[in-house]
Amino acid sequence: MSKLSRLRSTVAIAVVAALVPATPVRAQPPQSIRWGPCADVTDTRTECADLSVPRDYRAMGGAHLTVAVSRVKAADPRKRRGILLVNPGGPGGSGIELAAHLADALPAEVRERYDLIGFDPRGVGRSTPISCGIPEDTPPDLYLPYPAPDGSIDRNIAFARDTARRCAESVGDLLPHITTANTARDMDRIRAALGEPKLSYLGYSYGTYLGAVYASLFPQRTDRIVLDSAVDPTSVWYGLIRSKSEAFALRLPDFTKWAAARDDVYHLGATPDAVERTYYRIAEQLDRAPVAFPELTVNGNIFRQLNLRTLEHDRAFGDLAEFWHVLSDPAAPPATRSAATVPLAAPAPDNVTSVLYAVVCGDVSWPRGIGLYARNSAADRRAYPGLAGMPGNIWPCAFWAQPVEPPVAVTGRGPRNVLILQNLRDPSTSWRNGYGLRRALGDRAAFVSVDAGGHGIYALRSGPCTDAVTTGFLVGGVLPAQDRFCRGPSPEEVSTFAERPRLWTL
Repeated sequence: MSKLSRLRSTVAIAVVAALVPATPVRAQPPQSIRWGPCADVTDTRTECADLSVPRDYRAMGGAHLTVAVSRVKAADPRKRRGILLVNPGGPGGSGIELAAHLADALPAEVRERYDLIGFDPRGVGRSTPISCGIPEDTPPDLYLPYPAPDGSIDRNIAFARDTARRCAESVGDLLPHITTANTARDMDRIRAALGEPKLSYLGYSYGTYLGAVYASLFPQRTDRIVLDSAVDPTSVWYGLIRSKSEAFALRLPDFTKWAAARDDVYHLGATPDAVERTYYRIAEQLDRAPVAFPELTVNGNIFRQLNLRTLEHDRAFGDLAEFWHVLSDPAAPPATRSAATVPLAAPAPDNVTSVLYAVVCGDVSWPRGIGLYARNSAADRRAYPGLAGMPGNIWPCAFWAQPVEPPVAVTGRGPRNVLILQNLRDPSTSWRNGYGLRRALGDRAAFVSVDAGGHGIYALRSGPCTDAVTTGFLVGGVLPAQDRFCRGPSPEEVSTFAERPRLWTL
C-alpha cells in the first residue's frame, strides 16, 4: 500500500456584530450520568453514557435530544483536580474517542489530574444525529464551493440552494437548534451531571469558538481553558472561511521549501519558486484533464482541496510530494497511478457535512445577495489564486432561514483563565484569527504565537516551549503574565513524532 493511503485519516474534503446572549436558562435539577461500556470503541479505559438535553433551551419542557459522552478517568485519583472536556473541532467532528486518544498523547502530569471527557455535540454521530440527505453522488468539490475552472459559480449556486432546501426538509424543526450556543449549554449540562462546580477545557479549531462561547455564557463555571488553533469570534463564519485564501498562501512556502531541498527525490523543482509553479501547473493541468484513480477522479479543485487539508500536517509532506510527483508526470504508467492511492477517497459522511452546514448557517446570518459571492470569489481568485476563489464563494447559508437567536458575545468578562495557542502559518485558522480571539477575550487570556505551520499544537505537534507553557497552566494554573512567542518544531522534527489524534476542520 502506498504511503499516500495513510493520509485518509488526516485528509478529507469537508464536506469549515457581537450581540447579547439569549435569556438565561432556568435552573433544573442536574441529571446523574450512568457510565457503561462503549459500543464501537476499542479502548478499554473509555466509559460511555447518554445525557438528555433540551432541544430548545428557551422551552425547557419541550422535546429533548441525546448527547453521547465518554470518559477516561484520571490516572491518579489522589492528584485528581476535576474534568477536562475535549473537542476535536468541526463543526461536525465526533469527540467520543478523543478522550482515549488524548489519554495517550497528553503529558502524564495532565493525565493524573483530570478525567478526560469527550462528547459528540448535538446532531453528531452517537448523539441524536441529523442528516440533510445530500446525494451520495454529489461531486466532492461542491461540499466546499470551488468555482468551475473558468471561475463561474453557477453550479455552486444551484448546489447551495438545493442543499438548504434538503436540510430544511430533512431535519425539520430541529435544524435551527443545532448551534454553537446550544452545544455550549449542553456542555454545562454535562458538567452539572458529573457534579463538578467547574470544568476545564481543551478545544481545537472550531472547538476554540465553542470554548469561547462557553466561557462567555458561563464565565464563573470555567476552571482552566485551552483554545488551540483559534477562530476569531467576530469573523464567524463567512469571514473565517474567506481568510483561508491568505492562510493557504502563507503556508504553501513551508512545503515548497521542503520539497525544493529534496528535488533529487521528488523532482518538483530545485527552488521554492519552481515548486510553487509546479503546484499551479498541476492544478491547471487537472482542470483541463482530470486523472482517474481507482478511488476517485482527481480534478484541479480536488487537488487544491487535498493540498489545503494535507498542509495542516507537516508529517504528511513526504506523502504529498509523492502524490504531486505522480500527477506531474502525464506519461506515468497506469500501474504507477494505481499504486498511488488518492489520499481522499470520498467526501466526509453526510452527518458530518449536515452538522457543518447546520452550525455555520445557524449560528449567524449570512449575506443574501448572490452577486456578492460572485464578486468575492473573483477577488479571491485574483489576489490568492492557490484556492481558485473557493473561500469567497457561496454556501447553503445564503438560502438558510434566519437564526433563532443572536450570536453569543465573546468578551473579556470573567476570570483570567484562558490560554490561546496559535501557529503563525496555520492554513485553516490563520494567525489573524487567533489574535482576533485574543482581542475579544482581552485580559481574560494569554496568547502564545508559535513559529510553525500546520493546524493543531498541544499534544499534536508541540515543541518544548508550548508544552511547558500549556502543561504548566493545566497542572499548576500558571498563565503567562504576558503574551508569549515560541519556536515550533521543524517538519523534520514533526516527522519523528508518533501519530496523533485527528482534528476536524472546515
